[in-house]
Amino acid sequence: MTETVEFDARLADSDVSLTPAARQKMAELFRDVDEGLEAIRVFVAGGGCGGMSYGMTFTDTRTPYDCVMEGDGFNLYVDSVALNYLRGVEIDYVERPTGASFVFNNVFAATGGSGTCGACGAAGGGCA
Repeated sequence: MTETVEFDARLADSDVSLTPAARQKMAELFRDVDEGLEAIRVFVAGGGCGGMSYGMTFTDTRTPYDCVMEGDGFNLYVDSVALNYLRGVEIDYVERPTGASFVFNNVFAATGGSGTCGACGAAGGGCA
């Protein structure tokens, strides 16, 4: 007898948590995007000598493998493969004298996580 495993598409706070500052900024950014965009996608890229890079972008497509977090004014998508590298991460939004950015905290060292922005390489996030 084969057991059927059902894919749970809900993204829980225990999987990826957002600070109040990150939630507020994501909602603000999402208000200003084109109507055709559905969500903010969190992604993982790379590996190699620099470790994994984490970032975010807007998306107009949900895949069958996306986990979804419904925020107040935005949705967050994370595909199930990326979630394996993100589980337990906290996404924060911080303003510093050098600029404001989203920061990925508690990235697992065991997965080679660097907590840097995939787009610009800024330490601790950099995606604003």
